[in-house]
Amino acid sequence: MSNPLGQKNSLSFSHMGFYVRDLERMARFYKEVMCFFETDRGDLGPVQLVFLSRDPCEHHQIVLATGRPTDLSFSVINQISLRVPDLATLRTVRDRVTADPDVSDLVCATHGNAVSIYFRDPEGNRLEVFLDMPWYCEQPLREPIDLDQSDEAVMAVAEALARSRPKFRSRTQWITEMQVLMGYKA
Repeated sequence: MSNPLGQKNSLSFSHMGFYVRDLERMARFYKEVMCFFETDRGDLGPVQLVFLSRDPCEHHQIVLATGRPTDLSFSVINQISLRVPDLATLRTVRDRVTADPDVSDLVCATHGNAVSIYFRDPEGNRLEVFLDMPWYCEQPLREPIDLDQSDEAVMAVAEALARSRPKFRSRTQWITEMQVLMGYKA
């Protein structure tokens, strides 16, 4: 199967925007707790916007926009996912969000192919902060994990769960298979 949009980087994810009820509360959370930087802010007609990024090459990765309906009883965002490079950073984020009174529903989990924390921001949007594992196993899969264990113990739990699945393989092997499936390699 060929990729109709061309090669690897012809279409890549860049940023997302979502509506908020309380712009300043949400901007505070994403800047102070999640360590995003405000790159711009302003009005576009009646809508106020705050542009946030953690990448100096990206003007914005998240845009907060006023206008979320007050009568909306749930967030239409399933989750916003952010990758970290190691378990130490994952624990640091966990500790930061645990300390913030506007955060709720913190859960630590492993999917076998990742170790994650999930939580809700001040307006109930679910965030996932995760570390990829060096192996793949089919999804969906989610089991609780204790991040207060040593790195070695956390990795062993995630790997044992992944290895228990019938499609277990190295992440490198899975990536190669996806490159072929998506038409990036023959």
